Amino acid sequence: MPAILNPGAAQQKFRFRAVDAVPALRAFVAHYWVVTWDLRGQDPYEQQVLPYPSVNMTFKPGRCRIAGVPRGRFREVLSDSGRVFGVRFHPGGFHPFLNRPVASITDRFLAVEAVFGPPGRRLADAVLAADDETAVALADEFLTVRAPEQPDPAARLAAAIVARTATDSAITRVDDLAREFALNVRHLQRLFTTYVGVSPKWVIRRHRLHEVAARAASGTPVDLGALAADLGYSDQAHLTRDFTSMTGTSPVRYIKAQ
Repeated sequence: MPAILNPGAAQQKFRFRAVDAVPALRAFVAHYWVVTWDLRGQDPYEQQVLPYPSVNMTFKPGRCRIAGVPRGRFREVLSDSGRVFGVRFHPGGFHPFLNRPVASITDRFLAVEAVFGPPGRRLADAVLAADDETAVALADEFLTVRAPEQPDPAARLAAAIVARTATDSAITRVDDLAREFALNVRHLQRLFTTYVGVSPKWVIRRHRLHEVAARAASGTPVDLGALAADLGYSDQAHLTRDFTSMTGTSPVRYIKAQ
């Protein structure tokens, strides 16, 4: 599930589910996802998300697009009833479909046909008209014929490095990450520019903020000073500034809102 802020409230407003791609695509596609909601008779609901360092392709009536990695939080307003079908690519996984540095679309939205041409437009129309199961099959077929037979080793390395930052909260410095993977920092930065779309520093910071949000929403007491130290912040004030700049609220207020 994406890093949905205030997940308790979100569960009352919409449903999220993820579906695996066919095996031939799993080096490129993390999963397909579907969000559905029915808010008829209710006020519109704004959901905020801390995105992962992944490109998404999304299909919603009137808005079928490729979303480069957004460096800030993402907002979506839901009203009436509806569905969004999405494809979340692994870090590095969209590069062979884009055929240029993924950083070129960071913080940008492109129409599906801007990347895939007229076949992309036909895919969008078909997905919008399909049920969930058929939409998955359509995306599987469309992407399989366009995917390389073997993933680019550099893309696989980029994905492995991003995954490492997500699973090891002790990684707080780019130098440490470069050393672990036997790369110099400049090489690591170029790798991320080409395949991930954002810098290694950004990825480390975002995963640490995901961890703060997850612990805050867990319902267990959080010692922010200890958490700041665990995640490599110089002090609690530094963590508070970082979290507030990304979410629009302080960790203390976020915890109280859960």
